[in-house]
Amino acid sequence: MIGLVDRDRIDEELYDDFESIKAREKRLAKEARFQETQAKNAALGKKVKEAPAARGKGRGEAAFFRVTCKDNGRGMPHDDIPNMLGRVLSGTKYGLRQTRGKFGLGAKMALIWSKMSTGLPIEIKSSMKEQNFISFCRLDIDIHKNVPHIHLHEKRENKDHWHGAEIQVIIEGNWTTHRSKILHYMRQMAVITPYAQFLFKFLSDSVDKNLTIQFARRTDVMPPIPLQTKHHPSAVDLLLIKRLITETTKQNLLQFLQHEFVNISKSHAERLIGEMGPDFSAKMTVKSLTSQQLVRIHQLFRQAKFDDPSGNCLSPAGEYNLRLGIIKELHPDLVATHASSPQVFEGHPFIVEAGISIGGKDVKHGLNIFRYANRIPLLFEQGADVITRTALKRINWSSYKINQQQDKIGVFVSIVSTKIPFKGTGKEYIGDDITEISSAVQSALKQCCLQLKSKIVKKLQARERQDRKRNLNRYIPDVARAIMDTLGEIADETPPKRPRYDKEDEELLEKVNSQEVTEMTFRDCLTQHVEQVWKTFSEKS
Repeated sequence: MIGLVDRDRIDEELYDDFESIKAREKRLAKEARFQETQAKNAALGKKVKEAPAARGKGRGEAAFFRVTCKDNGRGMPHDDIPNMLGRVLSGTKYGLRQTRGKFGLGAKMALIWSKMSTGLPIEIKSSMKEQNFISFCRLDIDIHKNVPHIHLHEKRENKDHWHGAEIQVIIEGNWTTHRSKILHYMRQMAVITPYAQFLFKFLSDSVDKNLTIQFARRTDVMPPIPLQTKHHPSAVDLLLIKRLITETTKQNLLQFLQHEFVNISKSHAERLIGEMGPDFSAKMTVKSLTSQQLVRIHQLFRQAKFDDPSGNCLSPAGEYNLRLGIIKELHPDLVATHASSPQVFEGHPFIVEAGISIGGKDVKHGLNIFRYANRIPLLFEQGADVITRTALKRINWSSYKINQQQDKIGVFVSIVSTKIPFKGTGKEYIGDDITEISSAVQSALKQCCLQLKSKIVKKLQARERQDRKRNLNRYIPDVARAIMDTLGEIADETPPKRPRYDKEDEELLEKVNSQEVTEMTFRDCLTQHVEQVWKTFSEKS
């Protein structure tokens, strides 16, 4: 498709993977020495190492993949597709609410990667509900002008009444190297999104390398749709204030403060204007504000006290969904979840949801940390993340009866906010320098640990009771034999002139003599007594 074909080499020495005769002899001698050492180790019963893989200098042969992503969602309007997918930074942020992911859909990033690696356009199919046609678009992007380059944009018949979107790109990649990351990403998505079904297929030229994994849906309960809200005064900067002034329909400063920001009532706005200084008045035209006056407004916004914003602009996964996702994918022995109430940093609301599991399928010993930002998995730069540092350094696992080294511990933390404080342009980790977030993460994890501790303590107590019962039952035969021997000796003694025992004891001795009471009788009585004590103790606990 791009003109890349296999060609016979004319000048071998020109290529990066060329091996001279001397280098080949050196490599073969090294391999021979390695094989000899391994043979000696095998003869001595020592562990045999695998032969080291040959290292090439270059990138190796290019591998190309057709990646298709398809869903059954709401679809995209026909006329909007080119701008939605062929123009970078085409989104709007006139209002404020939690957005999905880190960069949006990620489709434009895939388009740019496709252009860099193969130069081929992407293909999009989309149809909205009750739409009798499928929109098909093949497009590229003009990176210099930031405009879509449309190859084909047409409407096709929708016989199956399908709705949703399908995006197909052809990119260069390395499946062998990144296979584990891709599957790990899909598994993390299945945990945080148990209300969706994922089907992943990898199709190769070799049938034995094909792979199909299905992550099943577990619930129909979906997170709430985030509501759009206005900006909080303490979260705005100068540029945003200028933009809001440019776009506002309000005439004077009082109306502007009252209607363009949250948590500013009329009386509060009047008090703020009075605090700004003599150059400000409630009825002054908002468009006439000078740069110095805007700086004063921004300064006051940073210093004044405002009520915290509500969390209705956020869309957390939900404690119920998080628990279901963990159980569905990991099958743990124990699991605990906790969701914090909405909290605030720098005027932005955020919610921390946490889950901790013990045991499970395909879980390594020690801490297995799963990080999410706005319900999207974070895979890279884990060591510097606030979630990782909190789990490793700020939680005393042993105090909660959890062995950090030997137990299989799954740590799940999801942070949702209108502004995720990512560090670096890659947006792969959340910094550990925001006290409000680190404290909220630590608190959520501790709440999970407390839940688990009570469950673990109950399990330990039940195990101890079971061990105690087992030990008692183990000694019953010896105790019954000893009692029987003692009673037998007493019964064989010459009867004294004065009776030494009361009537009940005399009757027992007679039964022993007549073998009406035997060793098995005592065994049965002791077993019943242990069972009765065990039942009473269990009911009390």
